[in-house]
Amino acid sequence: WDESRFQEIVKETSNFIKKVGYNPKTVPFVPISGWNGDNMIEATTNASWYKGWEKETKSGVVKGKTLLEAIDAIEPPSRPTDKPLRLPLQDVYKIGGIGTVPVGRVETGVIKPGMIVTFAPAGVTTEVKSVEMHHEQLEEGLPGDNVGFNVKNVSVKEIRRGNVCGDSKNDPPKAAASFNATVIVLNHPGQISAGYSPVLDCHTAHIACKFDELLEKNDRRSGKKLEDSPKFLKSGDAALVKFVPSK
Repeated sequence: WDESRFQEIVKETSNFIKKVGYNPKTVPFVPISGWNGDNMIEATTNASWYKGWEKETKSGVVKGKTLLEAIDAIEPPSRPTDKPLRLPLQDVYKIGGIGTVPVGRVETGVIKPGMIVTFAPAGVTTEVKSVEMHHEQLEEGLPGDNVGFNVKNVSVKEIRRGNVCGDSKNDPPKAAASFNATVIVLNHPGQISAGYSPVLDCHTAHIACKFDELLEKNDRRSGKKLEDSPKFLKSGDAALVKFVPSK
């Protein structure tokens, strides 16, 4: 339980999360021992120098000592049930006596039995027969729910991991020839220019995408534009980039 080592980790981690755009003052740092249980549920007696954690929230400063208190102090995000359905598929199963069952996490919107859904970019439209979570039937799946749902007349070969399910009557997902994204370069040797093709992991999709055009360089924290059409990017830069998927 070395205080100097703890402070070293706090400093390193704070610098890293600041680079990504988070404010370290809103993040609690808790020294723990998962092996012995120190500071997990009850405050430890092995670190007299540790006076507890504190973090800034919208409602003021919150303080505590243990990991459990830090978890309890997390403010849950609002669940976007009012947005169109987006459900990235993690897997697709064929279950005897039931049929095809896609599985995934509801990101936005609501999925219900009887709904007509479209899978993109597969272009398959079908009806949801039932929705389940942890082997229990649901009347509806909400954002944050990991659900399995049975669909009519669709084979496991037609849809796959990485496809996105949406409501066919309310802004269904579509395949895109290109898209714009904000990119933060955390650590990359040398410079990144147009033509660079890294692999992107977006929800459950895994695909090479080309940096087609560097549109603008932005301030990492505020998002304010610093430069139009930069020639290259380097570690620490944030930018708006036009991507073209390889397929």
